[in-house]
Amino acid sequence: MKKKLNTSTDIFTLKSPRITEKASMLQEKNVFVFNVPLTATKRSVAKAVEAQYKVHPVKVNMVRVLAKNVIVRNKAGKTNRGKKAYVFLKKGETIKLV
Repeated sequence: MKKKLNTSTDIFTLKSPRITEKASMLQEKNVFVFNVPLTATKRSVAKAVEAQYKVHPVKVNMVRVLAKNVIVRNKAGKTNRGKKAYVFLKKGETIKLV
């Protein structure tokens, strides 16, 4: 029996698609990259992708993005830290991003 998706919370698991040169090269291999909150888990990301894009992820990998030290106009600071999720899809499925 399939589990019912809790769409009210699962959709907010995905912040945005991560559009970079590396991510666009991975899309050719059916791997899509998303920015997710620090509290997100692999299961919650898989459910969110399934609910929002109507595809079935095969595998999800999570990577923490560390904060970096930066200097802007002679003021020291840090960039935001976060997490990104690599979502692997079946061969025939795809996600249309922008």
